[in-house]
Order: sequence, then C-alpha cells, then structure tokens
Amino acid sequence: MSNNQLTKVLSPLMLWGLGVGYVISGMYFGWNLGLAEGGTWGLAIATFFIIIMYVTFTFSYTEMACAIPKAGGAFEYANRGLGKHLGFIAGIAQNIEFVFAPPAIAAAIGAYLNLLYPSIPLLVFAISAYLIFTVVNILGVKIAATFELVITIFAVIELLIFAGVALPEFEYSNLEINAMPNGISGIFAAIPFAIWFFLAIEGVANVAEEAINPQRSILIGFGSAIATLVVLCILTFVAAVGVGGWEAVVYPEGSNVASDSPLPLALGQIIDSSHVLYKLLIGIGLLGLIASFHGIILAGGRAIMEFGRVGYAPRYLGNIHSRFKTPANALLVNMLVGIIALFSGKTAEIITVACFGALTLYIVSMLAYLRLKKNEPEMERPFKAPMYPVFPLTALIIASIAIIAMSYYNPVIATVFFTLVGLSYLYFVAFLNKKMVS
Repeated sequence: MSNNQLTKVLSPLMLWGLGVGYVISGMYFGWNLGLAEGGTWGLAIATFFIIIMYVTFTFSYTEMACAIPKAGGAFEYANRGLGKHLGFIAGIAQNIEFVFAPPAIAAAIGAYLNLLYPSIPLLVFAISAYLIFTVVNILGVKIAATFELVITIFAVIELLIFAGVALPEFEYSNLEINAMPNGISGIFAAIPFAIWFFLAIEGVANVAEEAINPQRSILIGFGSAIATLVVLCILTFVAAVGVGGWEAVVYPEGSNVASDSPLPLALGQIIDSSHVLYKLLIGIGLLGLIASFHGIILAGGRAIMEFGRVGYAPRYLGNIHSRFKTPANALLVNMLVGIIALFSGKTAEIITVACFGALTLYIVSMLAYLRLKKNEPEMERPFKAPMYPVFPLTALIIASIAIIAMSYYNPVIATVFFTLVGLSYLYFVAFLNKKMVS
C-alpha cells in the first residue's frame, strides 16, 4: 500500500446512482417495521417530517460538500467548523452509521436467498455478500460505481413496476384500517424506520474527492438523488399499504412475526406467487438490497480511511492501494466489524443503531454549517443552500427531536450507542488528541 491520492473518475450520473443506490434498499425492507410501531398514519406522519429533515439537510450538506470536497464528509466539515473534538464526534457517528447499516442489509440479502435455497444458512449468504462486494470495491471506484449505477437503475425500474401493479388496486379505506394502533406515541416509535427510507444519502459527499468537477457533479448528483428518493418513498408506501392495509405488509399470513419483505407481501394480495411479476419483484428486489449494501460499503471505506489519514484511527487505515487507488485497508476492517455484527441476528436493533449514528451526524453537521457560515463568510461556495438559515435550522430541530424520541423509545440501544461514542471520545482525548494532522 502507498498513501496516494484518490482518482477523479465519477460523473454526475454515477453520483446519482450512488446516492439512490445507498438508500434504495430502504424501500424494499425495514420501513414496514415502522408500521408495527405506528400504523399507517403513525409511520406516515413520522415519514412526512423525516422527508422535510432530509430535504433541508441535503441542500445544506451539499453546500459544504461542494465547498470542502473531501472523502471524510461530515468529519471534515465539523472539524473545520467546530474544532477537532466535535469533528471526532461527527466522524465516529458517521463510521457507526456506515459500519452498522450494511449488516442489516446483508441479513436481508441472506433472508432473500435463503427463501430460494433453504438448505443454505442465511449467514452463509450474508458473509459471502460481504466478501464479494468488499473485493469489488477494492478493485476500483469506477468499477464499483458503474456496477452500482446499473443495479440501481434496475432497482428503481422494479419499484416503478411494483407501483404500477399495486396502485390500480389501491383503496383509501385500506389506509384507515387500525391506522394509529399506538396513538401519538407510535409516531415517535416509528421514527427510525422512517429514517431508514433515506439513511446514508449523505454518503455522496464521501466520494467527493473522486468526482470529476466535484462542485458541479455533487450538486447534480445529490439534488437528483434526493428528488428521486422522495418520489419512490411516497409511491412505495402508498402502493404497498393501499392494497390491503398495513398489517398485510408487516405480518405474513398466519404469523405474528414482522417480515423483512413487505413488497412481496403486498404483491401477494394482488397476484399469485407463481406470477412472473411476483418472481420479477423478488429477483430485482435482491438487486435493490445489493445496491445499498455495496454503496454504503463504498462510502464507509472512505469515511474510515479519512480517520486513518488524520491519525484518529491506525494510520494504515488511511492508506490507498498502490494499484487500485482505493482504501483497501479501511474496506477490509469495515467488512470484519460488519460480519461480527451480523452474528447478533437483530435487524431492527442494528437499523436503530445506524439511525442513531446518522442523526448524531446530521446534528453536528448542521451546527458546523451554521458556524462556517458565520466564521468563514469568505469561503468559496460554488453552491449555496436556499432559505438560509431556515433550511439548516429545520434539519437541526427535526434531527434533535428525532434522536430524543429514539432514545426514549429505545433506551437500551441508546445506551449502547452513546457508550460507544463516549468511550471512543475518551480514547481520543487520552491518546489521539495531539495526533491531528492538517
């Protein structure tokens, strides 16, 4: 390994593919677990506010990504705007998000394939996915991004096909069946699963160093990605729940255990499981999971690499492979930690941990944004977010309420997350505080 620079090969189209790809698995699984918490209206209300948070956050974050196109993303912005202590907090939160989201998706990949090949354990498929896509990422970012673009396009097309099949069977009355089983509290309990619809969109910023003309490419990639995802989120939610009520896309017939496959359950209300469209959904749905799994691994490798570059993690994690120009060491460590997390077997809990990391990242990022606007007004900003300071403050307020609500409804997971962050910070203060490099 040699510590060389990352290569600039990513076009706006590839960045759109990455942005949508990071997130699109959230349309295929996970979000329906929020229906079990809040019912149709509980999850819908939570999702409404989370969409507002992500739209306002994305515009603000894009301004920083265009002004500071570094692989560290939020870590770089917080370090510059708020100092190295809060920079470290942003970085460790980002790493937790990008390390814990892939195991949840890998488990879903394993569950999909286990349905087709029940004699092979779920974990075999999940671990194999880690090995395969870590290797793909090591071989080169252009190969990885091109692969991501192709499978993302297929996954988007499949969601549109699903909506096209389901919407003609939509009945508004289905949305009102047991619509808020847990009342107002269900809205707050559904928050992490509303976040799952959009989790990791900010990963676009982590490949900024590899973008051709990053100031233009990031704006186009980020903006088009969030617009695509908002449309897909609304279409998928309404189409899936509208065909038979929320319980039909949470619990398989005869079971009280929540499913990780809401779209096949919804489609099963309309057509037989032997129908070609049903089989198509299963097949391409797997591509949606792979798109997010592969994409978040790509972004996570860059985030961990930047920690190594500045000395907040072992220096070898900051090295770039001399031949492939990718953060191979960081990718391998990411894989090892993810495989360990896989053995917990708790998808909902892993999703919630990743959401805690994301919300912490969003809060610190918006604080950094506000500080940079005040302290460095002369900084070159090729793109400026609209409606300043309304957008960053809106994102900050919603993210703060969300993390408080999640802590209340998930006290054990919150304790685990904040203990992990706290211990990491204590280690930083004791051993790494003086190792920062500019």
